[in-house]
Amino acid sequence: MEKNKDYKIIDNFLLKEEFKKIQEICTYNLPFYYNRAVADINKTKSDGYYFCHFFYENNELKSSMFKEIIDPLLKKFKFFALLKAKANLYPSTSKIKQHDWHVDFPIPHKGFLFYINTNNGFTILKDGTKIESVANRALFFNSSEKHCSTTCTDQNVRINININYV
Repeated sequence: MEKNKDYKIIDNFLLKEEFKKIQEICTYNLPFYYNRAVADINKTKSDGYYFCHFFYENNELKSSMFKEIIDPLLKKFKFFALLKAKANLYPSTSKIKQHDWHVDFPIPHKGFLFYINTNNGFTILKDGTKIESVANRALFFNSSEKHCSTTCTDQNVRINININYV
């Protein structure tokens, strides 16, 4: 486990069997929906595109897969309120593309990223720290501070689960 005042990484976050079940669903059985920009859809020039699947948003359950995918993750850490839970799928690109810097919500809150597959893409935190995409890795960080994602080049897709909470 790596520790820093701004983030925490936990490898092998779930038991192998639990992880394999979630990985299988997210890789082969979860419907993903197109988004025309990664960080800000209101910009005139897009920073790329990606696909997502919302499990929970605006105080509303959005997916029947919440119990199978999000519940096992939420049981592993303490939170007061869930703000959003979604899966992100970034298609492979010929060169790693860094998406725009962004905050998930403009209010103080925390973020949890869970990596579904190992690839050469990464998450970049405000101080420039690059968190590699490693399957079954959890990243706890302050997602009300600027951060960004990237694509990958060595796998067909980069998939992670993003949970925002207080």
